[in-house]
Amino acid sequence: MDMAKIRLCVEHPLGQGQTVPLERDQAHYLFGVMRQGEGTMVALFNGRDGEWQAEVTQAGKRGGELVCRSQSRPQSHPPDLWLLFAPIKKARTDFIVEKAAEMGAAKIQPVQTEFTNAERIRRDRLQAHAVEAAEQCGATHVAEVEDLVKLDRLLADWPEDRQLMVCDEAFADASYGTPDGAPRPLSDAPRGAWAVLIGPEGGFSPAERRRLHSQPFVWPVQLGPRILRADTAAVAALTLWQATLGDW
Repeated sequence: MDMAKIRLCVEHPLGQGQTVPLERDQAHYLFGVMRQGEGTMVALFNGRDGEWQAEVTQAGKRGGELVCRSQSRPQSHPPDLWLLFAPIKKARTDFIVEKAAEMGAAKIQPVQTEFTNAERIRRDRLQAHAVEAAEQCGATHVAEVEDLVKLDRLLADWPEDRQLMVCDEAFADASYGTPDGAPRPLSDAPRGAWAVLIGPEGGFSPAERRRLHSQPFVWPVQLGPRILRADTAAVAALTLWQATLGDW
């Protein structure tokens, strides 16, 4: 059986012989935009049951139906990693969400800091970007995008077993956690549940730096000798974490 070239993320359970209805937007994309019809094979995944090769059995302008024929990939799960970032301009925020989803973040958490410019986000639009990224990069999971939350509130409710990698040049240069005053190397950090925090374009405020500095779960990291834009820093930080503590 030829492998399907089109992948769709669905909510419906997947399994041998399982019938899967298509939502209106998915039907429009598959039959109207991609010009597919009955008998076409499509790869489906839902974040729980792996990837399945499914055959189109009904094709219509407002809906459709597929039947799962065989599993092409078992379910895989990313490392237990969250990305925390302060929203920036629309297109660059979209970029951060898309790349975080591609690079294996399990959850994407927008945060509002004292110097964050954006005061609201469209969670549904950002979640759609995460789904599209998963469809295009062959993932069997989809990163969950959360609503915007204030950094102070997030830290107040921080889970005790989750480490936090903080990317901020001024903070990373501060004395933290070792006898000689140098930041603790990430290579010495424990594996397990983690999050990566990217500062806003204006940087963290002095009060935010002091609070982060005081937390035992925080690991400060400097992303090289150059100042990076927030969207570039997100990709660099996820790359560093995945290469050091993740599944790369």
